Amino acid sequence: MNILLWAILPYATVLTFVLGTVWRYRYDKFGWTTRSSQLYESAVLRWGSPMFHFGVLLVLLGHIGGLAVPKSWTQAAGISEHAYHLTAVFLGTVAGVFTVVGLGILIARRRLVGPVFTATTRNDKAMYVVLAGTLLLGLFATVRANALGDGYDYRETVSPWLRSVFYLQPKTELMTGVPIGFKLHVLAALALFAFWPFTRLVHAFSAPVGYLTRPYVVYRSRDTRPGARRTGRGWDGPPTASNRGRR
Repeated sequence: MNILLWAILPYATVLTFVLGTVWRYRYDKFGWTTRSSQLYESAVLRWGSPMFHFGVLLVLLGHIGGLAVPKSWTQAAGISEHAYHLTAVFLGTVAGVFTVVGLGILIARRRLVGPVFTATTRNDKAMYVVLAGTLLLGLFATVRANALGDGYDYRETVSPWLRSVFYLQPKTELMTGVPIGFKLHVLAALALFAFWPFTRLVHAFSAPVGYLTRPYVVYRSRDTRPGARRTGRGWDGPPTASNRGRR
């Protein structure tokens, strides 16, 4: 089981993520979208969406710093373990709360606003369950270990294990003594990445590069000056020699 969870499953997740993203781009380009529901409701969206995306950005940066940067590097840079721990716990908790609250607002909006709920697919519902589960497990593990417990330094276990996976030499023994909360968070994250290519989350890999070079879209408004255009009721009929100038 140790080998299955911490040596085989990560590579299966990476393979599914890469191949699924390539497949989605090749065969479902028109579905590569957020399927925005802003037209149905925008007031609540203005609060939930910025909070969620801002929090996710901070969470992502924190994970990159904590998982990819070895502990020896921060110590060599003159950052003590105590200072790093306090900063990571504080910023991580704030980012996690922002993300969870923002996601909660978005989920409540999807459920309570009729048109938005109607436009929500089963795939969207499953995605929200996996995403919310991953975030809640991560926040719970952080708060429980650091705020309510004696603290846990994941940079001595989880981080080296993850780097060993990318080195193609997975050290499964590093995950043996990891608290159950962190293990569940890692497993939920693997499930999220495996599910990612088949959901609306693929829009994270989109960039409006073509917007800079695409042709202009020309918009023409009607002349609203009094007397400039005769207005009438109903349909004027197809263009003819007599009414062509009025169209």
